[in-house]
Amino acid sequence: MKTNRKIKIIDLFAGIGGIRLGFEKASKNNIECVFTSEWNKFSAQTYLENFNDFSIHGDITQINENLIPEHDILLAGFPCQPFSQAGLKKGFSDTRGTLFFDIERILIDKKPQAFLLENVKQLKGHDKGKTLATIIEHLKVIGYQNIQYQVLKAKEFGLPQNRERIYIVGFLDNSIKFEFPKPTYEPIKVGNILEKKVDKKYTISDKLWEGHQRRKIANKENGKGFGFGIVNENSEYTNTISARYYKDGSEILVAQNGKNPRKLTPREAARLQGFPDTFKIPVSDNQAYQQFGNSVPVKVVEKVAEQMLKHIKISEKKMSYAKQLQSAVTV
Repeated sequence: MKTNRKIKIIDLFAGIGGIRLGFEKASKNNIECVFTSEWNKFSAQTYLENFNDFSIHGDITQINENLIPEHDILLAGFPCQPFSQAGLKKGFSDTRGTLFFDIERILIDKKPQAFLLENVKQLKGHDKGKTLATIIEHLKVIGYQNIQYQVLKAKEFGLPQNRERIYIVGFLDNSIKFEFPKPTYEPIKVGNILEKKVDKKYTISDKLWEGHQRRKIANKENGKGFGFGIVNENSEYTNTISARYYKDGSEILVAQNGKNPRKLTPREAARLQGFPDTFKIPVSDNQAYQQFGNSVPVKVVEKVAEQMLKHIKISEKKMSYAKQLQSAVTV
């Protein structure tokens, strides 16, 4: 029997909604987001500007799972700092690492048909693979025996950025044969995301440019590979944009004729992650850089979502919704 019911999702550690956006694109707007959690007020501001939500609920650690609505798919780009190359890689010894267990308690209580978790690729090898093994073991105990994970590269899915992330997909139904999307290998170049006219404020100062060059030389002499990354419109891809991009722009600088190189504009940073030009940026440049640096490559999520949505079953059976989220923290 056909149904008009939309696929219900919840969006945890939502940031500015990149994972949700990927699912909306893949489903051709047959998605209904019934719950969103994001503690950062600036990210919440951008999220609310771009999605038709009346409110965003704050710190997920303060929200009882009983107050979360029933849903078909749980989405979570849970904090990556405990596992990232740039961080101290403390894993579950870092309090942010334990935020996985908030995902776990919601999955135990709601048992959605499926979930998608996203994190930095370093999670795969963190603590010699023990951290990922612990996460998967916990998910299997809940009932999600059908779990797959894969590291996918943004540059292989039509985005000119060398960004690699791990995607963990799980289904309650063991009979489902899920396959990760194959790379599209669309022709890409950095020029595709560059704006035609750019304010001179994005050109880095003489002092900063001299510092970048000096540090790169020193790093090379000391056997370190770290230094600025410079691209032009014909480059195939950039380095990975990070949340710290606002500090000095060193990972991605755009060459300019007769001038110092420049940083990406916030709109270019959005495009680099696959956000459409209709996506509103209501915050300062510094906040925008952090938000897009923390977000996901939307095109990659869209392709993963297409594969997942093939297996989601929708029935007319009424879902037992939780109580109104009166006591939930809002921002």
